Amino acid sequence: MPEEQRTFIAVKPDGVKRGLVGEIIKRFENKGFKLIGLKMLDVTQEMAEKHYGEHKGKPFYERLLRYIQSGPIVAMVWKGYNVIAGARHLMGKTDPMVAEVGTIRADYALIMEYNVVHGSDSPESAEREISIYFKPEELCDEYNNMAESVIEDLG
Repeated sequence: MPEEQRTFIAVKPDGVKRGLVGEIIKRFENKGFKLIGLKMLDVTQEMAEKHYGEHKGKPFYERLLRYIQSGPIVAMVWKGYNVIAGARHLMGKTDPMVAEVGTIRADYALIMEYNVVHGSDSPESAEREISIYFKPEELCDEYNNMAESVIEDLG
């Protein structure tokens, strides 16, 4: 049986500025994942440093901090079976020039530094990133979406 997980997804400032929020949400909903948290916000310095902490000391670290704070992001928490791997597949490789055609980054990102969307890469990073952007009471975890209803009907 597939594992139900949560993941953090963010439409980055370039995606928000280009009006891609709805399209990105649509792709995750069409896949059958359940949106349990959503907000638009300006990322603070503290949030940015926590989010990209593993890159501290690397040559691109300061650029990452400036970029994520260059405009609002749309922060989301999605839930579903194998949602972390599924979300990464929907997003495509970090570099849009080598991302598979049909993925979000291949279809919408212009260059690797402005690649429209972020997604957690493991259950541990998902929970860490979710805690940066959301309080537990901000998540609406207790409802069934259509995919869950179908699974229950089959069970």
